[in-house]
Amino acid sequence: MTPVEAWLADIGLLTRGRYDLIEAAVAFGFVMLSLLAGHIAGRWLGPPLAETWRTRIGEHAEGFHGRVATVVRHATAALLLAILARAWPWPPLAALGIGIALGAAAAALVVQLLRGVHLARWIAWTVAALVFVALLSQSVGGLQPITDTLDAIGFNVGRRRVSLLAGLTLLLTIVVLLAVVRIANRAVGHALAQTRGLDATQRLLAQKLAGIALLIAAFFFGIDALGIDLTTFAVFGGAFGLAIGFGLQKTVGNLIAGIILLMDRSIKPGDVIAVGDSFGWVNKIGVRAVSVITREGKEHLIPNEILMTQEVENWSFSDRNVRVGIPVKIAYDSDVALAERLMMRAATESSRVLDTPAPAVWMTSFGDYALEYEVRVWISDPEGGIGSVKADVLKRLWTLFGDHGIRIPVPQRDVRLVEVAKPGGQAQGSA
Repeated sequence: MTPVEAWLADIGLLTRGRYDLIEAAVAFGFVMLSLLAGHIAGRWLGPPLAETWRTRIGEHAEGFHGRVATVVRHATAALLLAILARAWPWPPLAALGIGIALGAAAAALVVQLLRGVHLARWIAWTVAALVFVALLSQSVGGLQPITDTLDAIGFNVGRRRVSLLAGLTLLLTIVVLLAVVRIANRAVGHALAQTRGLDATQRLLAQKLAGIALLIAAFFFGIDALGIDLTTFAVFGGAFGLAIGFGLQKTVGNLIAGIILLMDRSIKPGDVIAVGDSFGWVNKIGVRAVSVITREGKEHLIPNEILMTQEVENWSFSDRNVRVGIPVKIAYDSDVALAERLMMRAATESSRVLDTPAPAVWMTSFGDYALEYEVRVWISDPEGGIGSVKADVLKRLWTLFGDHGIRIPVPQRDVRLVEVAKPGGQAQGSA
């Protein structure tokens, strides 16, 4: 027996001498072939599957599109290695090598899947490490020694056992259910996006309700999978109700308000609204708040409850056309007819002004030093703001008035000096 064989025999990985080494070499060859097959599958099948995923799922493919080839590679390798592990009663040395390769392939697959649904990196790597240890232990002797050790680290609370094994089981259950819920949400979002009978607001409402239903279903499934009796929550029902009534009333109120907003469709994504000092277009309606992007590029998060209880100006609720009034003043000695024609010309030549409804020019009053007009124009893109429309029309008017001799007056005051006789015959000037 060689020194290597003697060392392997001492640690229990060599029981039949050279036969074990031969089988280990054969297993190593099969492991290399499995990894090579996974590499080929990822290279050949990955790109077309990724393109199919992107085409069928569209914007919901974000996160998975760039990982499809890697997922195919690791999944193929893990599947072939799992078949290899069960296809023959391998000796301990060969089983160890297969277990390491299988655990590594499965762990890499888990990392890609969990990162694809945007779970945190530390969660993905923690679950991957647990999967690696579990598969490796299963390959070299079973999980019973590890589960017994983990269960021994803990304490009893009544009839339940709180241990490290229970904590790891809880963590894995939560991660798996969370990943399934996110994948299901994407599938529901894609299915609703393909539905032509619903508008954007109805699709968003259906997606929100489906997400809530999936979370509730995942919660009860997790409770059942962990073996927790629901009657144990009866004691905390009153306290939980009080917590909702006091501590979570704003959160629940915003949730209900968001659902109502989506149901009555008074505010929809893309609408231009004004709430207090916030003016912009609605980017999205969330569970807690509505995202409004202003003209400055700032994103205001307005709680749903405020939109339900305060006055809101929706510029595009029933019609996206918005009228803009532009005040103009001309001197009293101006040619009024010419000035009005120039105002109409400036309005109609502006790119954002609509032809229908047509612009209008109205004289509003005789001012102290000028004739006061208002040029009324209509636009169909209120999300672009009204300042640029006013600026464009006024600049055109400045050029046209200058070319045709129409004067824009400025405030003037006449000051007269009057002599007032003082007692004693002296005069004093006053203004």
